[in-house]
Amino acid sequence: MDSPTDLALFQQQLKLAFRDQSLLQRALTHRSYLNEHPDKALEDNERLEFLGDAVLDFIAGDWLYNRFPEMHEGRLTRLRAALVRTETLADFGQQCQLGQALCLGRGEEDSGGRHRQANLCRGFEALIGAIYLDLGMDVVRDFVLPFFEAALRVILASDADKDAKSLLQEWSQATLNLTPSYRTVAAAGPDHAKEFTVEVVIGERVYGQGRGRSKQAAAQEAAQAALEDVQDGFPANPL
Repeated sequence: MDSPTDLALFQQQLKLAFRDQSLLQRALTHRSYLNEHPDKALEDNERLEFLGDAVLDFIAGDWLYNRFPEMHEGRLTRLRAALVRTETLADFGQQCQLGQALCLGRGEEDSGGRHRQANLCRGFEALIGAIYLDLGMDVVRDFVLPFFEAALRVILASDADKDAKSLLQEWSQATLNLTPSYRTVAAAGPDHAKEFTVEVVIGERVYGQGRGRSKQAAAQEAAQAALEDVQDGFPANPL
């Protein structure tokens, strides 16, 4: 998405009107685009992603605290984590048709980058950061709460807020009589947007891998990936 006309169409779809169009453009600019277009006077969306992540955490926590006045802190924490995890935010981005709007490098686009969960999640966080800076917290809240409402219904109906690491440990100990372990295999990116890659190992086999802005978040994603493989017929007693 390069032209002001495209930006106008995207805002129309979102029912938003940015005062500073450059903020929206930055929110939609993946670093791969700048790597292939160093002559463009643009910034990538990683700093806005950092800000949007914090704003979403706050809004989710504030909303859940007031919506469930009798709920204990542990359950509120799990619900907030379920609302702002990669898969959920990527789904929000997909609902916004964010994938089609992102400025991607040719290599990233050819490898499926418009549909990649990480890009959709980060793009949505960057969009939230841009809305916050340009239009304020009230507009962000009005924009994001309908997404949270719909997602929360699914999360509560399916108990999707349960901790993936705990569920995997229960399965592993009951099925294999082994306890999962987690190891950090990579850390990349600038300090303000560091991304960790963590693997979950049971016995001598890697059962899942996850990425996140903290080792804990990456470990949760690795556990979730392992659970999905188990549910899809991953061998219960690997050699």
